[in-house]
Amino acid sequence: MEPDLNSETVFQFCVIQMSHYNWSKIPEEKVTDKLSRKLITGKKVMLAQVFLKKGCIVPPHSHESEQMTYILKGSLRLRLPDKEVTLNEGEVLHIPSSVEHSAVALEETLDLDVFSPIREDWLSGKDDYLRK
Repeated sequence: MEPDLNSETVFQFCVIQMSHYNWSKIPEEKVTDKLSRKLITGKKVMLAQVFLKKGCIVPPHSHESEQMTYILKGSLRLRLPDKEVTLNEGEVLHIPSSVEHSAVALEETLDLDVFSPIREDWLSGKDDYLRK
């Protein structure tokens, strides 16, 4: 049965605010000679395309954000407190909040990182550990 739009029934409409992005139009930020990135942020989640040249080292660090790292191309070796993991194309690693980790690109690599909450240090340029 369809609602009677002429009745005194009150309808509440929920406005959903969505955003549409095209990676080719997102500016690439050069962080070092071997690392650059593109960022998309929402209120609680951040998506990052991270471009690493072979031999790029991401020094040990930790952050409040939970992280999912998905390798789109290449290979990345990650060191965690209790193990070392090599991720290849098509593989995903979940890194819980506050777990220290580091990485080295074994070849030219494109990874897609998802962070929640967003990395405020990346947005404000206070990610000095990456810029060394």
